[in-house]
Amino acid sequence: MAIYTKGGDKGNTSLFDGKRVSKDSLRVSTYGTFDELNANISLADKFCVSERNKKILQRVEYRMFFLQGEIATQDAEKFRSQSRIITDDDVHYLESIIDEYTAQLPKVTSFILPGSSLAGAQLHVCRTVCRRAERQLVSFMKVNPVRPEIERYVNRLSDFMYIMARSEDHEDYLKQVIDKVVQRYNKAIEGLNDHG
Repeated sequence: MAIYTKGGDKGNTSLFDGKRVSKDSLRVSTYGTFDELNANISLADKFCVSERNKKILQRVEYRMFFLQGEIATQDAEKFRSQSRIITDDDVHYLESIIDEYTAQLPKVTSFILPGSSLAGAQLHVCRTVCRRAERQLVSFMKVNPVRPEIERYVNRLSDFMYIMARSEDHEDYLKQVIDKVVQRYNKAIEGLNDHG
C-alpha cells in the first residue's frame, strides 16, 4: 500500500475527524509545529546520557500524540471518545520532574549557553520549538476552543525542556570527570607495572 494518497495534491488535507482543510490553515500549522517539536524530542532522547531521562522524554513523546490529535480535529468530542487526552495529571508530572531536578542541580545565577552537551543542545532546540508552538497555540485559541489542560501542559513543557537540558549537561559533565579520573588511575597502574 502506497503511503501517498494524492488527496493533498491541491493543497488540502484531512483532519482527524475527516474534515478537509487547507494545508496552510492555522489548525494544521499549529499541530504541525507540535509534530516538529515531537520529532526534535525523539532526537534528543537518542542523545541522552541518562537512561531515566530517555524514558521521561519517551513518555512525553506519547503525550504529544494525544495533544496533536486533539488539535487536529474540529470535533473535539469525537477525538476524546476515541483517544487518550492530556490531563492535569500530565501537567503535574512535568511539574514533579521540574521541581525534582531543580532541587538537585547546581544553581544558575547567570545566562547559560544553550547546551554544553549534544543532548543538552538538542533539548534547548526542543525548548525553542516548544515556545514557537505555544505562540501558535495562543493564536489558534483566539478562534478555536482549547481545553485549559492543554494550555497548561504546553506552558510547562518549555520549562521542562530547559531543566532536562540542564540535567543532561550536568550528567555529561560528571561523565567527563569520571572518565578523567579513570584515565589517570589507569596511567598510574601502568606506571606501577612498568616499574614492577
